[in-house]
Amino acid sequence: MTTGTEIDLGTDYCGIRLAHPFMPGASPLVDDLDMVRRLEDAGASAIVMRSLFEEQIEREQARTLHDLELHSDSHAEAASFLPRPAEFVLGPHEYLEQLRKVRAAVSVPVIASLNGITEGGWLDHARLCEQAGASALELNVYYIATDPLETGYAVERRTLDIVTKVTQTVAIPVAVKLSPFHSSLAHFAHELELAGARGLIMFNRFYQPDFDIESLEVVPRLALSDSGELLLRLRWLAILSGRTQLDLACSGGVHGETDALKALMAGATVVQMVSALLRHGPERLRQVRDAVTAWMVAHEYESLDQLRGSLNLARCPDPAMFERGNYMRILQSWR
Repeated sequence: MTTGTEIDLGTDYCGIRLAHPFMPGASPLVDDLDMVRRLEDAGASAIVMRSLFEEQIEREQARTLHDLELHSDSHAEAASFLPRPAEFVLGPHEYLEQLRKVRAAVSVPVIASLNGITEGGWLDHARLCEQAGASALELNVYYIATDPLETGYAVERRTLDIVTKVTQTVAIPVAVKLSPFHSSLAHFAHELELAGARGLIMFNRFYQPDFDIESLEVVPRLALSDSGELLLRLRWLAILSGRTQLDLACSGGVHGETDALKALMAGATVVQMVSALLRHGPERLRQVRDAVTAWMVAHEYESLDQLRGSLNLARCPDPAMFERGNYMRILQSWR
């Protein structure tokens, strides 16, 4: 039987060699350097920065703070949707400085994250993140199409144009964090690959607003994920694995070793954890990695490559029928 020391968990993500596939996802965890060091001590294979938002950068570039304050009373409802500048933990300059500090504090790769939806001057920060020491860049495309005149093609074109511009600006690899809400996600992944992306992070979590029926206000709600959210990720990891050259990151729903194993068997290149680390601390990452290693030893796997994608749909001769067959069986199983 294979021994634990012989298990090879090494993986290549967006051209970067990692010791294993487990890393924190974009979150407030990296705002504190002591926590960053704890994450590295817990065995994080890479550090992912929280997202810097297009709105933060453009607000600073346009110097609109005065205008925002001047008209805040006349447009109180509209202005309330955006955070005040003081509510952002890291402004554009602070973000780049924190990136430099994190890069100097750890020996593992550091991945920056930009969140935007238009082709604006904020994209220059991709180059600045590269200069600050980022090993790779996540583009976090958080966009909800609410205009009935905007087509699905236009929504996808918006993202493709951003990816194309960024990949032409920086030499570091670029991964795209997507929502699952695309009419043909497999085709869109192919288009993103042609646009220069090296990886996909699946998926962005769209936080659903709630209503306060007494004050008649929209109330933001933030709830940490649970393992139930993994199922959607597993489906699309399994569909895309083996059918794209893009590296695939699972983000959302991984809380224990069983979740992690499922993600890897579906075809994930790396596994990002956030909610589990916020709940249990950075040591949870080491616990999951060690438990996955122990499981692989017990089942006589010798490397991650042997495990990865073992349950993806590329191994099924008719993936569409596989999906429909399971759909019909589930619907008929209720008694």
